[in-house]
Amino acid sequence: MRLRGIGFTLLLLSCILTISGCGFGFEKSLKEIDPPKVDYVEEGEQSDGEETEAVGEESSSEEATEDQSADATTGVTTRQLYLLDANGMVVPQSFQLPAVESAAKQALEYLVVDGPITEMLPNGFQAVLPAGTVVNGIDQMDDTLVVDFSKEFGDYAAENEKQILEAVTWTLTQFDGVEKVKIQINGYDQMEMPVNGTPIGDSFSRSNGINHEMGNVVDVSNSTDVTVYFMAQSEDYAYYVPVTKRMEGVSDDVSGVLKGLMEGPPVHSGLFSQFSKDLKLLNADQEDGLLTLEFNEAILTGAEDKVLQQELLKSLVLSLTEQKDVSEVAITVDGHSELVDEAGNVLSEPVSRPVDVNKVGF
Repeated sequence: MRLRGIGFTLLLLSCILTISGCGFGFEKSLKEIDPPKVDYVEEGEQSDGEETEAVGEESSSEEATEDQSADATTGVTTRQLYLLDANGMVVPQSFQLPAVESAAKQALEYLVVDGPITEMLPNGFQAVLPAGTVVNGIDQMDDTLVVDFSKEFGDYAAENEKQILEAVTWTLTQFDGVEKVKIQINGYDQMEMPVNGTPIGDSFSRSNGINHEMGNVVDVSNSTDVTVYFMAQSEDYAYYVPVTKRMEGVSDDVSGVLKGLMEGPPVHSGLFSQFSKDLKLLNADQEDGLLTLEFNEAILTGAEDKVLQQELLKSLVLSLTEQKDVSEVAITVDGHSELVDEAGNVLSEPVSRPVDVNKVGF
């Protein structure tokens, strides 16, 4: 597919901001390696005393082999866990965890209050699942993971319900082949959350959003949800926060993302943005999975060299690669592609989504 002139070529976006302690995290090639495919449930795993069938029986052995091979030298692997920050927002944090075959179950166990995540939590962050919650079992049906929790899953405050549902969903959908999550409690399907009745339906997915912000939308029927990444600060730790915004008057998802970044974070959210009113989008091309954006020079830091602020670039890449048809982003400035980041790395190739968003303790 090819897009030109998304319909708001004079969009104003923000880039004036100084942030310390938060790097882009790419090597000079700026090409991220996709996370290895993993097996979600260990074969023969116990659930209430009975054996369960391995997930993806035909392909699970191949996926498990890939995961174990990738981590053979260190015995650890990178996982994203969605936790609550001090502002009550659901935020991805990348941890190095022991490499296991039952990766999805392990990830959920690290979301439990007073569980194995306790000593690893960054300042101001907390786990989301009620203390004592047990994962009875996990099964995969096509692109859906069915997760069976113990009764303790329902022991939470009503105001935390949406965050719990979002954290579970976004943590599990990081795994290859998983698009949706279905929740059970002691083997019974949950069509809604157990405390405040938040609808789940047959399943829940990333399309349901995270950290919702309605903004000033008037015509909901002619609007669309987009997820964009802003920044937050906790003491000396800066990190990226996904926010799902309802956008009106956009012709496609890419337009919605850029407009959402332009508008900035919700008021009183504790979030901030790097984009400046002087920044303009001059052109946009999309072909296959590559999105090429051309901006004016306001996207640069103002130095003599064509230096692109790392935090701004990462917000763009994280936001745009949430779209299923965007896997890489290339940035040009007034037709020139000879850019460097603040560390002096040449941005000669398109940038793909980083594996380790908000690294913790690496």
